[in-house]
Amino acid sequence: MMTAFTQDSVKKLSATLNEPEWMLAFRLKAFEIYENTPMPTTSNEAWRRTNIRRFKPDEIGPSINGDAATSWEIPDFLGKELTGEEVGGSLLQIDGVTRQYELSDALKEQGVIFCDMHTAVSNHPELVQKYFMTEGVQVTEGKFAAMHGAFWRGGTFLYVPKNVKAAAPLHSVLWSVNGKTFTHTLVVLDEGSEAIFMDEYASGEEAAGLHNGAIELLVGDNANLIYAGLQDFGQNMWQFNHERGRVGRDGKLDWVTSMMGTRLTKAFQTLELDRPGAWGRMSGIFFTNGRQHLDLDTQQNHNAGNTVSDLLYKGALREQSRTVWQGMIKALPGSQKIDGFQANRNLMLDKTARADSIPGLEIEADDVACTHASAIGQLDPDELFYLMSRGIPRKTAVEMSVQGFFDPLMRRIPFEGVRNRIFDRIVEKIG
Repeated sequence: MMTAFTQDSVKKLSATLNEPEWMLAFRLKAFEIYENTPMPTTSNEAWRRTNIRRFKPDEIGPSINGDAATSWEIPDFLGKELTGEEVGGSLLQIDGVTRQYELSDALKEQGVIFCDMHTAVSNHPELVQKYFMTEGVQVTEGKFAAMHGAFWRGGTFLYVPKNVKAAAPLHSVLWSVNGKTFTHTLVVLDEGSEAIFMDEYASGEEAAGLHNGAIELLVGDNANLIYAGLQDFGQNMWQFNHERGRVGRDGKLDWVTSMMGTRLTKAFQTLELDRPGAWGRMSGIFFTNGRQHLDLDTQQNHNAGNTVSDLLYKGALREQSRTVWQGMIKALPGSQKIDGFQANRNLMLDKTARADSIPGLEIEADDVACTHASAIGQLDPDELFYLMSRGIPRKTAVEMSVQGFFDPLMRRIPFEGVRNRIFDRIVEKIG
């Protein structure tokens, strides 16, 4: 089979998008790294529990000309507002091509920039050149990070100027039809600014597809970002993601991840607390069924003293599905008086499912408070019996128990619409 990911493909993609010379140069450099980086195997420590030998990228290929389905009807639920209040900006992309876009006058007057990534490259080159894969995700992080740098297409750019508190939440939706998505999310909050951003990804159940994404969340000094990433791809999709949040002095990042879909997901999610007073919270919700395989690799890096990180990931598993969570809290020498916490809890709804939970600490400072915990368990039969003895049908009793399991995480999500969206999908998956 001919190779689909070629240097010529990179040039065609850039030409189709009418990109400036500097972005083409960036892509070509990333492609060189991609070509010289081997595909990961189970002999790589980070990939030891995730075998991708069945993944055939050249059978899928990159998205060169953006042939999105123009007449495709997206599901009604994707169009619904999640925040319970007026949205400040909304962006709908199909296969990385913008189909709908709105930005309120209030946000425009505040100087907030919210647009698709290609518009940002054309209209805000000084910001994109400064922040695109420079401080967050790096093209040198592995085969799929380099692939993304060379072949990225679509995605969202959000910039909030200094001391601006964005007047209303922002909402981005990607719907994939052709199964080739390489979207890039870049959020930059300047000093003292605030924003709330919902980022959704979904697809149908068509032929095998690939999502090779990157998410960069750059939170300046005294800035405050609430970011929710909701992934609900069909179980035909292979997903390889690199995600990184950076937080400056006295900044806050509240980072929520929900993963319900894909055939296989491998995601690297890294929190960098760079200056004293930085605070970061990572909340993860996942539910797998069938033969889904989900591997989340999280890192909480305390790069300065007096920083706080708090991670809680919870998952429920059915049938033959498998999840892997590998977590690490790292404190550099001199990063004193830090507080780092991580916990992963898994609920097994079938004995045929499997969860691997691997917490870790790498502490090079001596005045710290760092703890981790992990647990794997089944539904409490006494709890189910109690509910059923009160006349509640077994299916409803299971749903109530699972809802109770996820409740501590749901409480972290500030919007009822998001909580309802996630729980509706959980109920569907319980079956």
